[in-house]
Amino acid sequence: MTISVIIPTLNEERTVMATVAHTATLGFEELIVVDGGSSDQTPLLVESYRLSTQSSTLSPVRLVTAPRGRASQMNEGAKASRGDVLLFLHADTQLPQDAKATIEATFSDQRIVGGRFDIRFDRPSIWGSIISRMMNWRSRMSGIATGDQALFVRRPIFERMGGFANLPLMEDIDFSRRLKRVGRTAALTPTVTTSFRRWEQQGPLRTILLMWRLRFLYWIGVCPHTLHRWYGLVR
Repeated sequence: MTISVIIPTLNEERTVMATVAHTATLGFEELIVVDGGSSDQTPLLVESYRLSTQSSTLSPVRLVTAPRGRASQMNEGAKASRGDVLLFLHADTQLPQDAKATIEATFSDQRIVGGRFDIRFDRPSIWGSIISRMMNWRSRMSGIATGDQALFVRRPIFERMGGFANLPLMEDIDFSRRLKRVGRTAALTPTVTTSFRRWEQQGPLRTILLMWRLRFLYWIGVCPHTLHRWYGLVR
């Protein structure tokens, strides 16, 4: 079983190299960074790292480009990849050390079509602990995951589903909801570590309320394109 890690980026010069460098040590067969037109140093940093590690034993890194939008970038990364399994990783998120072995063990059960990891934040705090526990519990109860949780899926299943829907937000919710209709999904307890920056920008409580409002409107049928016009891109 081969696993391709796909990382969509847009102006992530502050975070992407820590994620790429860490992920490259974990034994995955390939690591594909899909840039959506960054105006900062993101592509240059990734390309420089790729060139400097070509003869090493680290996972090979490739840089591809795609139209801006996390869904289109992840779909383009999937097209460029060769793995039996696709793992979609945010640029500010780091996988646990045993991520590859954990995914391989998970897929030894042929009924499993995909899954996700539990989450924790990079800066310990009361708010961070509360939010991560809520996210993990909600995901485990509902079977729905977010992109922060490092979604992974068997390639034939991904292709049968048509990949991610071309949505400006909620593409991860939409995908995981469709995925659980296809077969059994795994809620893994090992944790990925992700940045707390999004929650700090407007304050944890205000961000929680905004997320709840967005998801409630999405669940009652408001189009993600409309939500994007109302609220902007919340990442």
